[in-house]
Amino acid sequence: MEREPRPTMFSLASSDPKGELIDRTGLDAAALDQIDRIMAEMGHLRAVERKISRASQDYMKLNETDMRAIRFLISAQHTQTAVTPSMLAKHLKITTASVTKLIDRLENGGHVVRAPHPTDRRSLCITVTRETHLAAREQVGRHHASRFGAAQRLSPAEREVVIRFLAETASDLEDSSNSTDASSASEA
Repeated sequence: MEREPRPTMFSLASSDPKGELIDRTGLDAAALDQIDRIMAEMGHLRAVERKISRASQDYMKLNETDMRAIRFLISAQHTQTAVTPSMLAKHLKITTASVTKLIDRLENGGHVVRAPHPTDRRSLCITVTRETHLAAREQVGRHHASRFGAAQRLSPAEREVVIRFLAETASDLEDSSNSTDASSASEA
């Protein structure tokens, strides 16, 4: 089935028409068109992920940080890892005071339970309730599981190309972000 081309604000024509940001040396029109299509599909993927995320948050009546906490707690439960409030704060990159408020809110909503830590009697362990675990699996898990099909349909060689592309994209974006952060800090 032929897809209609996706509009993208990230196309070279709309984002860098004069070639001031992206070196096009050695790329012909076909290569540039293909790269534009990759960027369009990445934009579409992000848009679909945001839509699913918003729908899941609305369904579960939770904000983005709450959802990240729930996903972390579910993953920990699957690996039989006891999660302390400080572990949760570190994962979410928030203060311990903020994580206390988050846990209070999630506990009041019936999403998590505080219990004594199984091996450290000075600490608490946070676990997700069965109801929230099931709701998250039905609402979020099924959507995320659908990604498996796209990866499954690729050949092993194609998967390696996708893995390399995603890893290099993340690395390049991180390098760009770090250099922007460094120049902002030096200007301050």
